[in-house]
Amino acid sequence: RSLMELRELVSALNDFASLSLAESWDNVGLLVEPSPPHTVNTLFLTNDLTEEVMEEAVQKKADLILSYHPPIFAPLKRITWKTWKERLVVRALEHRIGIYSPHTAYDAIPHGVNNWLTKGLGACTSVPLHPSTAPSCPTEGTHRVEFCTDNSEHLDTVLSKIKDIQEISCLTTLPARVEGEEQTRVSLNCSQKALLEVVALLSQNSLLYNKTEILLLQKPLLPHTGMGRLCTLSEPVSLSDIIARIKSHLKLPHIRLAMGTGKTLESPVKKAALCAGSGSSILKGTEADLYLTGEMSHHDVLDAVANGISVILCEHSNTERGFLSELRDMLASHLCSKVNIIVSEKDRDPLQVA
Repeated sequence: RSLMELRELVSALNDFASLSLAESWDNVGLLVEPSPPHTVNTLFLTNDLTEEVMEEAVQKKADLILSYHPPIFAPLKRITWKTWKERLVVRALEHRIGIYSPHTAYDAIPHGVNNWLTKGLGACTSVPLHPSTAPSCPTEGTHRVEFCTDNSEHLDTVLSKIKDIQEISCLTTLPARVEGEEQTRVSLNCSQKALLEVVALLSQNSLLYNKTEILLLQKPLLPHTGMGRLCTLSEPVSLSDIIARIKSHLKLPHIRLAMGTGKTLESPVKKAALCAGSGSSILKGTEADLYLTGEMSHHDVLDAVANGISVILCEHSNTERGFLSELRDMLASHLCSKVNIIVSEKDRDPLQVA
């Protein structure tokens, strides 16, 4: 088995799921880095990095912990032995263990946590509830400006002034026929800042300005990528059947159920909206027969129920943890089996029924 340098491994992890897909509020990527050179023989997967899980990682000689939830979220002002999150960092550095967290990047990817959760419903097709946009536009700039003119002398003056403006790209001129007249069509891409200068320049000539089109260049949506999933079951099944399927998939003895107004255990489920973890903000307002997530506030549950939507809650990390064994296999393939990948045995949901 060949080892991987930490930086090389982090780069491969970023290729597996681009961190640009994570939500803006999140704290993802490499969070703790031992001094280089640091080679990784054992990659250790966990959903939550607790002190008990950290002890297990130390015992199993982990070189890098991939913790789905970021153990460092709120900024730390000091690294002491006083609080458990600080102690995690102390232990990690003392034992030369790196910590990497993907969190919402793994929620968004087509082969990620939410996709794994949809498998608990049985055969279905799914689309993201909040699709992700590509990290950049296919072309440079944020706007495209196009205009036509038949006055070539005036055009030369305008073009020379345009060329002096910063942040302009893809400037082209093409012959065009407009209403039977030979004209020149000018097209350019520019930034928001440059757009103001281009418009100021073109507005000096009302004929030119009135023939100007400004297009906003939007980032395209990425297929099958984004937060949450809206699932359409191939065959409608009863709520009680769905409950049995979810329990089986998540390996849970029980779930919490809020029945939608006017619904029974025999009511058919055709459309289910789901979101791993704490899904209220993603699920809200979605039309479905069922909401499936880890936790929701009391009032959000009441809202759903009043709208005839049943709610299944499985506790936050129970909707995520089962993905780790699937992740282990995907990463083994993605990393060409160069590192030893193990899943934590101590990682578990903190809540139990007493």
